[in-house]
Amino acid sequence: MIRYTLKCTADHGFDSWFQSAAAYESLALAGHVACPVCGVTSVEKALMAPRVATSEALSTPQNDREKALADLRRKVEENSEYVGVNFVAEARKMHEGTVPERSIYGEAKPEEAIKLLEEGVPVAPLPFMPARKTN
Repeated sequence: MIRYTLKCTADHGFDSWFQSAAAYESLALAGHVACPVCGVTSVEKALMAPRVATSEALSTPQNDREKALADLRRKVEENSEYVGVNFVAEARKMHEGTVPERSIYGEAKPEEAIKLLEEGVPVAPLPFMPARKTN
């Protein structure tokens, strides 16, 4: 997908997404790209500045939803043990009582998580990917 800043002959500016540069060209030539303000189909690409995200922008929550997810992630990471790809085995062992219960998080394939639920093991997906920890 590619986003273009466009301008109609009446000088209205707007943005639109296209599957590719070729898709934009094809749609524009066929008159299928119209100004959302006045409906004119004579549009052209406007000058655009590249949008480059800095590492700070990538790690700083931008809205309330991102802040809530960041808070949830922090709480999970502070209060749980990351067991990585061993999540299924560890959850099953805790359920069977062969290891002490504790709060864990990690990675599981969807079919493995479903199997745990069918066995009565309480698991839930996280709304973020765990940061992989390496030795």
